[in-house]
Amino acid sequence: MRPSDSDKPPYVARVEKIEADHRNNVKVRVRWYYRPEESIGGRRQFHGAKELFLSDHYDVQSAHTIEGKCIVHTFKNYTKLENVGAEDYFCRFEYKAATGGFTPDRVAV
Repeated sequence: MRPSDSDKPPYVARVEKIEADHRNNVKVRVRWYYRPEESIGGRRQFHGAKELFLSDHYDVQSAHTIEGKCIVHTFKNYTKLENVGAEDYFCRFEYKAATGGFTPDRVAV
């Protein structure tokens, strides 16, 4: 998803629903992924460069803010990729945006 500040990397979200209103304005309901540096605890040494956290933060955006498609893999599947492309990310945690809590609260690194 296109950020309002063009100096920032695109935001990553999972599209949950696509709807058009009576004027054919297309809206998408999304569930945001957070980068480690966007989380309350910040980026830690064990976070991967392509790591994202699936959050409990939902939103409705204009479909025009969609820049492209990426793939968010499980960590296990990500480690099996022969070539990691620019569109490949992985997710090991779910993130509670309001509290900064993670599920699970620990993983093997």
